[in-house]
Amino acid sequence: MISPTPMLTEQPASRPTTLRTRLSNSPAWVFVLYVSLASFIVYSCMYGFRKPFTAASFDGVKFFGISYKVVLVISQVLGYMCSKFYGIRFIATMQPSRRAGYIIRLVGISWVALLLFGIVPMPYNFIFMFINGLPLGMVWGLVFGFLEGRRVTELMGAVLATSFMFGSGLAKTVGKGLILYAGVNEHWMPFFAGAFFIIPLLLSTWLLNQTPPPSAEDVAQRTIRLPMAKEQRKDFLRKFGFALIPVVIAYVMLTILRDFCEDFANELWTETGFLHSADVFARTGTILSLIVLAVVGGFFLIRNNYKAFQLNNVIIIGGFILAAAATAGYHWHMISPVTWIITASAGLYLGYVPYNCFYFERMLAAYKVPGNVGFLIYIADAFGYLGTVVVLLIKEFVKIHYTWVDFFTGIFYAAAAGGIVLVMWGSVLFARIYKKN
Repeated sequence: MISPTPMLTEQPASRPTTLRTRLSNSPAWVFVLYVSLASFIVYSCMYGFRKPFTAASFDGVKFFGISYKVVLVISQVLGYMCSKFYGIRFIATMQPSRRAGYIIRLVGISWVALLLFGIVPMPYNFIFMFINGLPLGMVWGLVFGFLEGRRVTELMGAVLATSFMFGSGLAKTVGKGLILYAGVNEHWMPFFAGAFFIIPLLLSTWLLNQTPPPSAEDVAQRTIRLPMAKEQRKDFLRKFGFALIPVVIAYVMLTILRDFCEDFANELWTETGFLHSADVFARTGTILSLIVLAVVGGFFLIRNNYKAFQLNNVIIIGGFILAAAATAGYHWHMISPVTWIITASAGLYLGYVPYNCFYFERMLAAYKVPGNVGFLIYIADAFGYLGTVVVLLIKEFVKIHYTWVDFFTGIFYAAAAGGIVLVMWGSVLFARIYKKN
């Protein structure tokens, strides 16, 4: 008797293992390294479309009775500021699946604006610097959305935050190098500088988009992160709005300092003896990145969310003190211009970086708010860039003769004096809310 031939049942094809799945199952250090580097490259590349023009001087041209370069800085910052105000709602309601596509589209719009900036004759091309800043202001919220709400957010955020310094310095080095060594016209330089960053931007954005969502353990420790509708945003502000006032004002001071240090670094370095140096921006940016990473990178080890939240205030106050002490040391001829600029800038970023990466991240976790960090960062950023525009206009229209060294000395002292008081005030207000709950 012939035994029947067994029926062959078709086995379901196994799904190919995706990069996102592999990352979900990878060791923690692999996940941290992957996401940190991908986000760092994305945001560093964004600076390649935002900051190269600041490496040019645009000497001898005035518009509206003020320096043409200042007109360009104000135009871009105005666009960036408008982007931040719009981003309060845009980032708060953003669906995770749409982040990467928006990053590419927004940066692409900014690059087209730089093309038109090169085509249209000066000084009338300033409008395209406004258009350049308009989309770029939303990139930070989109990038940080991939990182927030995780047990290792601070570690990855610390690496991402170093792109503030490294990316800005690299962009200006590329821009000044195109002028000094390639003979590129100052007005075409920003567009050609962007070309250096477009391929790394596309690749790193794709890689960042493979990041898996927070795990169950992440949610348990840091609360779930969700888009915030209008009523949720109103409820949040009713509960925390008053305590946020001194926090936002302190952040405004830091934003003004940071923007002047970035946009007029070329003038400050020129005044202190580095007129024909292109690599000074990248070198100092790298040093600052390492200093900030060393100080704040270990925040993720603090498991108690409220203690970590309040420790941010200590770091921010320490940053203000360091910036003021370095300025005093230079003023009394105790340190060199290079040491002053690097140390004062390090203090500035030790105050600025926590607000962008850790302060609001731990605040949501400590007070168990099911929202997202982008909503809070964009409230602070919107008013921060509004403050930058106001100070820029005052600086140009209040006719007082001073050097760039005098100007930076004054704002470092003023920011430290006011910032320390404001940060302490905010800390007390949030402590009262925590005790009440």
